[in-house]
Parts: sequence; C-alpha cells; structure tokens
Amino acid sequence: MLLRRTTALLLSNYLQPLRRHFTNPISPVNQDELLRVCTILYQQQNSPDSRLHSKLTSSNFNLTHEFFLQVCNNFPYSWRPVYRFFLFTQQNPNFTHSPVSFNKILDVVSKSRNIDLFWNILHETARRHFVNDKTFIIALKTLGGARELKKCVEVFHLMNSNGYGYSVERLSKVVKEMCRVKLVEEAKFVVFKLKDFVKVDGVVYKHLICGFCDKGDMIEASKIWNLMVDEGFEPDVDAVEKFMETFFKVNQFGEGLKLFQTMRLKRIDELGVSTYRVVIKWLCKKGMISHALEVFDEMRERGVRVDNLTLGYVVYGLLAKHRVREAYQIVEGIDVVDISVYHGLIKGLLKLRRANEATQVFREMIKKGCEPNMHTYIMLLQGHLGRRGRKGSDPLVNFDTIFVGGLVKVGQSREGIKYVERVMNRGMEVPRFDYNKFLHYFSNEEGVVMFEEVGKKLKEVGLVDLADILQRYGQKMTTRDRRRNTFPIIEDTNNE
Repeated sequence: MLLRRTTALLLSNYLQPLRRHFTNPISPVNQDELLRVCTILYQQQNSPDSRLHSKLTSSNFNLTHEFFLQVCNNFPYSWRPVYRFFLFTQQNPNFTHSPVSFNKILDVVSKSRNIDLFWNILHETARRHFVNDKTFIIALKTLGGARELKKCVEVFHLMNSNGYGYSVERLSKVVKEMCRVKLVEEAKFVVFKLKDFVKVDGVVYKHLICGFCDKGDMIEASKIWNLMVDEGFEPDVDAVEKFMETFFKVNQFGEGLKLFQTMRLKRIDELGVSTYRVVIKWLCKKGMISHALEVFDEMRERGVRVDNLTLGYVVYGLLAKHRVREAYQIVEGIDVVDISVYHGLIKGLLKLRRANEATQVFREMIKKGCEPNMHTYIMLLQGHLGRRGRKGSDPLVNFDTIFVGGLVKVGQSREGIKYVERVMNRGMEVPRFDYNKFLHYFSNEEGVVMFEEVGKKLKEVGLVDLADILQRYGQKMTTRDRRRNTFPIIEDTNNE
C-alpha cells in the first residue's frame, strides 16, 4: 500500500509540469501592452518603487512568462528596467517564476557587472530550487569574467548545500563553455580547487587542453596533457587533433608531425578522416605536397572515406606547386564537386596569378548549381585587385573610385581615408583592404544598383571578369532573406 502511494505521488509530481503546459499553453503577447509596459519601465526606471509599481498596476497588462521574457528581450543593453520589473512581478500573487525566468534575469544582471546583486539573485535561485545546467554556465561565465575566482568555486558549494550535488558531467559542461569564451585560466582554477569534491575525468581535461590551444598557450596545454596521462586518461582523438593543429598554427610544425607519427604507430585504428584532413591541410599550406600525397595515399589504402574538403586541400596544394594537370585530374574524378573543391581550385589558380581562369571556375560552379558564398567573392576580388587594391587604367573604374568612393557613400568615411592616403603617397604602407566589410556594407538594395552600374563600366573598359563577379554579387542581393541566409559576415578572409 505504501509503495503504491509513493508511486502515485512520484507520478503526480512528474506529470504536474506537463498538465500545466497543456492547460496553460504559451499565449501570444499583446504588443500594445508590451510597448506600454516597456515605455513605463524606461521612463520610470529611476523613480521610487511606489510610483513605478503604481504605473505598472494601472496599465492593466496580462502578466505571463512569455510577457516577462519579451520585456527582458526589449532591454538588451539596460539591466535596471528589467530588474525593477522582476521585483514588481515577485509581488504579484498570480504569477510564479520558473527556472527559465530566473536564468533570464541572471543573464540580464550579469551584463551590469554588479556582482553583489548577481550573487544575491543566484542565492535566491538556489533557495527556490530553480537551478539547472544553464544556471551554472551563466554563473561561472559571469563570475569568471569578473575574475571572482573564489566565488566561482563557491557556486558549486552553494548549489550542493541546496540539493544540487557535485557532478563531473555538470563541471564538464561549465568548463567547456568557459573555455569557449576564453576563460580557460579561470576554468582551470575551478577544476583544481574542486578536485577534492569532483573526480575529474578525461572530458574535463580535454576541454582545458582545447581551451589553452585556442589561446595559443602550448606550455599550459602540455602540462594539462601530461597530468591527464599521469592520471591514467588517454587523450581522445579530438584533443589530439586540436593539439596537432595548434602546433601547426604556431609554427611548431615538427612537433605537430611527431604527434601525428605517434598516433600512426600506437593508435592508427582511431585515425579517421578529420585527423588526416588536419595534417593534409597544413602540409599543403606549407608547400609540402609530396608529404601530403603520402598521407593522402595512406588514408585511401586504409579505407578511410575521403571527403571533398580534404580533396579541396589536395587540389590547392597541387596547384600551388604548378601541378595543374594532376589537380584537374583529381577534380574530374570526383562524383559530386562541392564548394570546398571549387574553393581549392580558385585559391590555387589565384596563387598562380591566373585570375581569369579562376573566374571561369567561378562561372562553372554557378552553372552547375553550386552557389558561391561570401568567401568566394572575397577571394576573387583579392585575386583581381590585390589585397590592398590597385590603380586601374581608367579613372572611372579604378579601385579608388569604386571601393573608396563606395565606403564614403555608405557612411564609412574613416575607412575610406586610409585608402585616400595611399593615392596621395604611393610609398605609404596601408592596411589590407577589407573586402569582407565592403561587401557587407552593400548587401542591400542599394548594392544591387551600385554593382550593376559598376559592372557595366568595367565591361566598357574590357574588365569582363571583374564585372561578372560584382554583377553576380549584386544579383544575389535582391531579396533580404537570401542575403541573410547566403552571405553572413565572416571573420577570416585569408586565402593563403
């Protein structure tokens, strides 16, 4: 009988949130009410509580969880109105907060850098048992970013005292997120301070290794690696790949190849396409095409499936060494050529200063239904005009009038001034022209007209390839949705 009652109680507790969800589904928020409340919060954010609460009460709005979240979203850069609305909602007997709403207010207050207030709300969250993995992540990212290292550790003790026990899985998630936002030193501090309470596993060590690799600190990464091995954990393939790639990036090429050779001797069965791809990519970038082809052949002999991204690196490596026929033979043997292979072709041809042939590849990829992305256009523009631009023969269509004038036209005069200086003093070294930003500025309806007009002028003076590139880009700017989906602004435009 007791077992039956206990089972019924547990089942009731489990089903209660589901009943609440289906009996009270998310209702749409009245936008007029939302605007009215947000206006009051903005105008009265420094008023006494009595006045603010009176204004909010008299506005007669329907307070729901969705309404609360939308109010928070309407103040992305201001925490005070949201926090004061949060205090108001706590006095409403018909409204109950949830873990989602508490995480939201924690996230909002975290941007204020008011650590005392944040700490108080975190205590309240733990006391009400509204804590989940996201709460830990918000807390550690906020406190770690403010260098409150003792409080970072105290978070785990606080949660443990409120029923959320120490968990290596939760610690792993927190460390991963901290490393992702460059708080790897702080994450390491937390891990080592909690060693008496949480038994660290290989996953936590892997996240720390990857974090230090992203930071470029190979000394600390090596220390964590050695500690991991001493404790009996074998680094997984992800950590090995990250270590190798970081060695390559910081010009410790020999160390990276030694690590790869160790994997070949001791753990060759674990080597897959991603590990081979890392090595082939950097061997091709370094011009070591013979070694790259040896690795490529080994990969195929072992039966590892070769993907198009790896083939694209091989094609680029062959072209960079003037082995054009071999590169085209590889491309011809691919069943479905995708954008990564086309990019390898275009980069290699531009490396050989064959901009016209690269443009022909660009036309072919469009003809076969492979849509170019922003990086495709940037590579081609750099190939035709150079990284710092070049002076054209016709004053109507040269670099200065099109690109520098275009920057001024979209209100980026300061950017344009740097390139005006190079016209005044040709001996002056100026920064590389950022084609990425320029194309992003003109990713709108104005860009459609501008690139069409420029394309016509370029064709009049015989620059057909450059005209086709710009006109094609302008055509893709016709609709806003297409721009957003196809051409996000990118950070790395290096086509080496």
